[in-house]
Amino acid sequence: MRRSRKKYETPRRPWDKARIDEEKKLMRLYGLRRKREIWRAEAIVRKYRRIARALIAKKDKKTERMLLDKLFKLGILEAQSIDDVLGMTVENVLERRLQTVVWRRGLANTPKQARQLIVHGHITINGKKVTWPSYIVPKDEEDKIELLLPKEKLGLKASAQKEAS
Repeated sequence: MRRSRKKYETPRRPWDKARIDEEKKLMRLYGLRRKREIWRAEAIVRKYRRIARALIAKKDKKTERMLLDKLFKLGILEAQSIDDVLGMTVENVLERRLQTVVWRRGLANTPKQARQLIVHGHITINGKKVTWPSYIVPKDEEDKIELLLPKEKLGLKASAQKEAS
């Protein structure tokens, strides 16, 4: 069996305090388990920025439109021009993860609870169980996310229940 390729790069300066503090903030805010998840999001941002720079150099309008449409469809960026892609941040990608979307929609009280619900198989998208917290949720699937457990069993806060309705 073939071994899968790494989808991230480790930082060049491993003990850079500013970077470490920024990563800790992101981990706390988005309920991430390890820094590898941030590095993977950074790799996604790097990939799209690289493509955007190449398209700016080529001046290929058709391919630029395809890239903008793809980013819009994924919900990562609502870009009007290719220059907006260059301004994309890691937070744009982290906001589209299933874990964050479940938490923001009020199906969980915290990002960590959202992660637990996903991993334990209590979240479905379009009727299919998705057990990856890092799944990037496209815009059209966002409203098809459902919780399999009754909300009373989870002990969701009253405000979260109102938002979900």
